[in-house]
Amino acid sequence: MSYAVKEMFLTLQGEGVQAGRRAVFVRFAGCNLWSGREQDRASAICRFCDTDFVGTDGAGGGKFADATALAEAVTGFWGDGADSRFVVLTGGEPMLQIDDALVEALHGAGFEIAIESNGTLPVHPGIDWVCISPKADSVVVQRTGDELKLVWPQPGTDVAALEQWAFAHHLVQPLDSRDAVANHAAAIDLVMARPKWRLTLQAHKALGLR
Repeated sequence: MSYAVKEMFLTLQGEGVQAGRRAVFVRFAGCNLWSGREQDRASAICRFCDTDFVGTDGAGGGKFADATALAEAVTGFWGDGADSRFVVLTGGEPMLQIDDALVEALHGAGFEIAIESNGTLPVHPGIDWVCISPKADSVVVQRTGDELKLVWPQPGTDVAALEQWAFAHHLVQPLDSRDAVANHAAAIDLVMARPKWRLTLQAHKALGLR
């Protein structure tokens, strides 16, 4: 199987429980909740995405012929040293492309594998750290994992139902939009009212990181 990657880069994880950790980000092209075209946003299931996942023309992106080639590219971005290797598979929706061969290749290269997924497809059982970010009008089938990251506000979301899903951490992240002040206040209000949740912010944006 070949893999279509929009971009790949070395950075610090900016969100969630793993925030601040050195990581190679692999952003896969394609998503099942939005085409990525602005003319389709209004009719998409997910309308607030702030990520360009269309094509393979981003820095470090491209078509990789097989899992070995992609794992070698990830290793190249990590650089020297085998300690604490960490890769984050994101998108778009990474589970459209992740398979046994890729998980085996990345583990074989010494990487701990994290995923950031919308949860509409089952996550590969070999993934080491599972972060699910549910979208209000989607059908989420992956209801277990390490962290549930709820972008807020999302009208129509049943927060009480999400609290029953089997995640070690329940996180609320303010929606990045023109209404940032109101969205931050809404996220804080949710945590204050429902203490099972914790606030997470996009530190990489504040720090000027990708």
